[in-house]
Amino acid sequence: MTDLPDIEDDALKLDPAFADRFEPQFRPACQLYLISPPTIGDDFPAMLEAALDAGPVAAFQLRLKGIDDHRIAALAQPLVAICQAREVAFIVNDSIGLAKRLGADGVHLGQEDGDPRDAREQLGKTAQIGVTCHDSRHLAMEAGERGADYVAFGAFFPSTTKPGEHVAEPALLGWWTTVFETPCVAIGGITADNAAPLVAAGADFLAVSGAVWEHPDGPAAGVRAFAGVLGQG
Repeated sequence: MTDLPDIEDDALKLDPAFADRFEPQFRPACQLYLISPPTIGDDFPAMLEAALDAGPVAAFQLRLKGIDDHRIAALAQPLVAICQAREVAFIVNDSIGLAKRLGADGVHLGQEDGDPRDAREQLGKTAQIGVTCHDSRHLAMEAGERGADYVAFGAFFPSTTKPGEHVAEPALLGWWTTVFETPCVAIGGITADNAAPLVAAGADFLAVSGAVWEHPDGPAAGVRAFAGVLGQG
């Protein structure tokens, strides 16, 4: 790890060329991280199968808002099996308890959803624990200190999945991957057409939702559309 620069104030603007000052370090190629649509129906297991069979996908996050855990658990059962059969990590959004109940591979925590240390204690040392860090270097460093396996930055583009006031710049990815080994996820309005600068900046994963599930030719085509930008085609 490169020595951490003395940057404590997120208000200090990052130099877009920050990463260019350092010798590039090897990192695995950027991968796709799928996030579920905000609502799913009985046809979604088939959609997920089509997406996962269309190209390499590292992880799938079940992110359903506004329904209780019992309903989410029922919807999740076939999805867990689909992911396990393809060796795709199954991640639960927000709820450590639900992740434990489902035997998920991990949990993704928002800033109000719990501490990574508690998630580690409850889910075990092999669980993948991610933390939303918005556009904040401070939150990301804090998450890393608390044992997060990855940090998520965004939104990089206007998004219906991750709306809000936080807008991240690609330079944040370059800074993080230059200074830290912990992987980072870019999220927010990412499509095959706008993803290249995020990959070039250093994103380890692209978190994608609408660009796959709402693709006019179906989710398989949505996944295949990212092959070029991820260097898979």
